Amino acid sequence: MTLIIPQVILNRIHLHGEQSYPEEGAGLMLGEIIGQDHQVSEILPLENVREAGARYDRYQLSPQDYLKGEEEADRLGLEMVGVFHSHPDHPNRPSEFDRQWAWPNFSYLITSVIEGKAIESRSWRLSEDRARFSEELVEVGEQVNS
Repeated sequence: MTLIIPQVILNRIHLHGEQSYPEEGAGLMLGEIIGQDHQVSEILPLENVREAGARYDRYQLSPQDYLKGEEEADRLGLEMVGVFHSHPDHPNRPSEFDRQWAWPNFSYLITSVIEGKAIESRSWRLSEDRARFSEELVEVGEQVNS
C-alpha cells in the first residue's frame, strides 16, 4: 500500500493547509488505483463545511463535494483515490473522529500544520471492518503524466 504523489501536488496540499490555518483544510485526491497503490495526479481543494466553531479540529466535506469530485475525476479520466486534510497544531495521525467518517480503500493524507507552517504529511487507510487505520508509505516523486 503506497500513496504515490508528485512533489508539486504535495506542495499544493501543504499550501492549502497553511491557507486554512488555524482551521482544518481539506480536499479530494484524484488519480489512479494501480494494484494496492494510489497514484495521485490531481487534487480538488474544498471548503471545510463544518460549523464555524468546530473547524479548528474537525473537517467535513459535503455530499455535493464528493459528487463534484466524481464529476471532475470522470472529466479527467481519473478516479477519486482519497481525501487530504490538515491538523492545525496537532500530529498527523488520524483521530477517532477521522476514523468514524472515513471510507475503506481511500487514502487519507494528513498534514500537520504547526503555527501556520505545513511540517509533514502521512497517509493512512481504513481497514475493511472500519476498526483501525494502517499507515501507508508515501512516495513523493515527479509530476505524473495522465
